[in-house]
Amino acid sequence: MSPALIFDCDGVLADTERFGHLPAFNQTFDQVGLPVHWSEDDYAEHVKIGGGKERMASLLTPELVARAALPTDPGEQEAMIADWHRFKTAAYIDLVTSGAMPGRPGIARIVEEAAAAGWRLAVASTSAEVSVRAVLEHVVGGERARDFAVFAGDIVPRKKPAPDIYLLALEHLDVDPADVVVIEDSAHGLQAARAAGLVTVVTVSAYTVDEDFTGAALVVTCLGDAPDDPARVIEDPNHLHPGDEVTLVDLSRLISPSKE
Repeated sequence: MSPALIFDCDGVLADTERFGHLPAFNQTFDQVGLPVHWSEDDYAEHVKIGGGKERMASLLTPELVARAALPTDPGEQEAMIADWHRFKTAAYIDLVTSGAMPGRPGIARIVEEAAAAGWRLAVASTSAEVSVRAVLEHVVGGERARDFAVFAGDIVPRKKPAPDIYLLALEHLDVDPADVVVIEDSAHGLQAARAAGLVTVVTVSAYTVDEDFTGAALVVTCLGDAPDDPARVIEDPNHLHPGDEVTLVDLSRLISPSKE
């Protein structure tokens, strides 16, 4: 059975948090008249919360609810958050399609390597599926994106760092965990993948560079596109010693030798 390569979306396929989600949240707050504007430092804390609806819900302190005359009924609040999130998703997709978020170095390259070698491809993300598919198509192209299985949004009861999204991916892909490599960018994502028993490579992003990546099979600045955007190794516990580009051969060495 062919091995599988599973990507997180935000911060892995593209630097979506800083150039996509943050401005989309702020556009939404303006649109709904909410007296909130997240700075990059603010968002560095909120990004630790898995899921856009959950990040918005974290704003609903008694003080803000009273100040902004928001509903206090839990059901009404849930419906309000869902409306806000629809606005935010639309704003985010506009940013994606505008070309504001180029793919991170090495993503398109490693996808083509994996596809040529017959690996199965997937994305496992807590973001809304429509947002994930928009980023995926932008980064790898519409034709290649059709080769991906996408597991995203509210399809699991618990979001990362719980392993639910990866367990769902394993079930639907019908793949042995020993034949999977995950690409993540955050400690929560790493914890989720590792809890599902999956080998995980971390490509740090702007918001995660200082996090604890204990348990990662490899930590790099990016997968790399030589010569302009080379990969730089941060942690290499398996002594892979990748060059300026992390290749499929490197990833293969992290799973069964028969997959090399």
